[in-house]
Amino acid sequence: MFNTRLSVDEFLRIALAPENADRRLQLIDGEIVEVVSNSKNSRTAVRIATFVNGFALPRNLGEMSGADGGYTIEGEQYIPDCAFVSYQRQPHTTTEAYPDIAPDLVVEVLSPGNMSSTDEREKMFRKIGNYLAAGCELWLVYPDEEKLERYIQGEAVRTYRNGDVLEGRGVLEGFKLEISTIWPR
Repeated sequence: MFNTRLSVDEFLRIALAPENADRRLQLIDGEIVEVVSNSKNSRTAVRIATFVNGFALPRNLGEMSGADGGYTIEGEQYIPDCAFVSYQRQPHTTTEAYPDIAPDLVVEVLSPGNMSSTDEREKMFRKIGNYLAAGCELWLVYPDEEKLERYIQGEAVRTYRNGDVLEGRGVLEGFKLEISTIWPR
């Protein structure tokens, strides 16, 4: 992690440099944070993206991005594990690395290290607040605990566990996700 506070322009210059092409970098509170995942979390995110995409694509609702899709959210650059953007919000695909568009749905899959220090927890809470302020629905997924927390602006956080069914809202009205189906076995 870099320790210098950066502007968005400085971050983009560093993040898009050829030597960083294989790195997943985010700008959180003026600091560059490298995103590191693991195969369990990646499989979990892909499963969720598969289920949402399987619902959205045949209905022509929008598209999912994976772990390489970045977004500018409240002036910061984030790379969620996956995200859904409706055609209402973004009618045309962009080639920008961090488009200034807030996804309808953001999925962040946490590993134990994501919340192991006060600094990491503060960064995650900042991201949650920014996602909500931008109008995103957020699913915070804890694979080791097999639970999903759903954040929607103005509502209490709802926790889903095995045996629960999460039902889509808004543009994803009619979508249903049995929580037990997202855990790789």
